[in-house]
Amino acid sequence: MPVKIILLTALGFLFLGMAAIGLLLPIWPTTPFVLVSVACFSSTPRIKAQIMRIAFFREHIENYENRTGLSLKTTRISLIWLWGMLFLSVAVTQNIKLAALLLLIGIAVTVHILWMARAKD
Repeated sequence: MPVKIILLTALGFLFLGMAAIGLLLPIWPTTPFVLVSVACFSSTPRIKAQIMRIAFFREHIENYENRTGLSLKTTRISLIWLWGMLFLSVAVTQNIKLAALLLLIGIAVTVHILWMARAKD
């Protein structure tokens, strides 16, 4: 196996792991990491096929490739998870400056999610 394929495969798994973090951290981007990991796996179709079996990642990849936007269910779950975790973070830290920063981040991520949810022409 050529070194290039081994390196791309390792990077693909690294980026896929970073995308998985986005499932738990609402301010961590998921889609860019999924797309980069799939690009890395393009030299190993067997691994890409395995990733496409995971519904969460497949939805992001297919939505990007087909420009169909996010489903209403995915959008709702993303926004509920985002704001729930942000409010929990504010409650735990009880810091007004951090609360203001989290509010700004939450607004920016909400705008991004709503933009991603729209189907592209």
